[in-house]
Amino acid sequence: MRVLIVDDSAFMRSAIRRILEADKAITVVGEARNGQEGVDLAKSLKPDVVTLDVEMPVLDGLGALKLITKLPDAPAVMMCSSLTAEGSDAALRALAGGAADVIGKAPSASQMGSIGPEIIEKILAIGHAVRRRRERLASKPVPATAPRAEAASGQRGRALRELRPNLVVVGSSTGGPPVLELLLKGLKPGYAFPVVVAQHMPRPFTERMSSRLREVTGLDVRHVEDRMTIEPGAVYIAPGGTHTHIKRGPAGKIVLRTSDEPADHLYRPSVDVLFGGAAEVAGADALGIMLTGMGRDGAVGAQAIVDAGGTVLTQSEASCVVYGMPKAVDDLGISSASLDPAMLASALGAIGRRAAA
Repeated sequence: MRVLIVDDSAFMRSAIRRILEADKAITVVGEARNGQEGVDLAKSLKPDVVTLDVEMPVLDGLGALKLITKLPDAPAVMMCSSLTAEGSDAALRALAGGAADVIGKAPSASQMGSIGPEIIEKILAIGHAVRRRRERLASKPVPATAPRAEAASGQRGRALRELRPNLVVVGSSTGGPPVLELLLKGLKPGYAFPVVVAQHMPRPFTERMSSRLREVTGLDVRHVEDRMTIEPGAVYIAPGGTHTHIKRGPAGKIVLRTSDEPADHLYRPSVDVLFGGAAEVAGADALGIMLTGMGRDGAVGAQAIVDAGGTVLTQSEASCVVYGMPKAVDDLGISSASLDPAMLASALGAIGRRAAA
C-alpha cells in the first residue's frame, strides 16, 4: 500500500512514518510539509492513501482535500485531526467533503504508538478499496451515472413497505458520517420511534457529530449519557470510547447504559452490543441499518435482531467506502434489502411517515 504523509509537524510526520513502516504491506512514498506540497506530490507519486493534517500553512487540509479528491485516480484521504472541539468540527467537515476516514492526533509519540494498529488497519482497508475501484474503472467504461441498488422485491419488499418499528439502530464506521447525515435527513420531525447510532469514532468526534447532525437535520439529536431514557422522535449518538447498551428500565421504558464491558470488543462503541440490546428489548419491532465500515462488527448483533423477528437493512457494496460491515451481514443472508444511501434515506423516511400516521 503506497502512502503519502502530509503534515506541517516534523514530529508527526516521523511518528506516522514509524507506525506505517512497521507493517510490511505499507510503503511510505513521500512526505509533504503543507497542503500545496501534498497536492503536488499526490499528483506525481499517485499514492493509494494520503494522510492529511487539518491545520497547515500555505494550503490547509480542507483546501488540499478538495484538490486531491478531484485528481484522476484520486487516492483515499485519511484526515489527521486534533482531539479538540475545533479539530473535531474540521474532521467532520472533511468527511462531508470526501475524506474516507479520520484519526485523532495524540500529543506524544507513545500515545500515537498506542493507536498504531488502528491506523494501520484503516490505511489498509481504505487503500484496498481504492485499488479495487481503480481496477473496476480500468476494466470497463465509466457509466454516465453511478449504478443504484435495486429495491427489495417480492416478499421481502412487501415486508419492508409495511415496516412500523418502534426502535431503529444504526451501525457505522469508515465513510459513515456523511451517509448517516443523509439517512437522518430522510426523517421529518414527528416520526414516532427513537434512533440509536453507534459510529466508530473517538468521543470528541461523536460529541461534535451530535451537534452537527442536530444543526443540519433539524432533528432532536442527543449525545448519549449513562442512564438516559430514550424517547420517540429523538436520535441518540453513542459516545466514543465506551459501549452503549439498550436495556428495559422501570415502568417498561427503554434506557441507555454506557459501560466498558464487554472488555474484549475491539470497537467502542460496538455495533454488536447496540444491536444485541435492540434485539432483546424490541424484538420483532427492531430495525437495524448497517452502513459502510471495515471489519465485522455488527454481524452478530444483526443476526440477533433477525432471530428475534426484527429486520435488517444494509448499505450497497457500490456505495460503500469500505464494504466490510455490510458485507458481513449480507454474507449471512439476513438483509431484507441492500440499498444505496439515497434509497436508505427514502426507505427510512417512508417508515417514519407510516409510524407517525
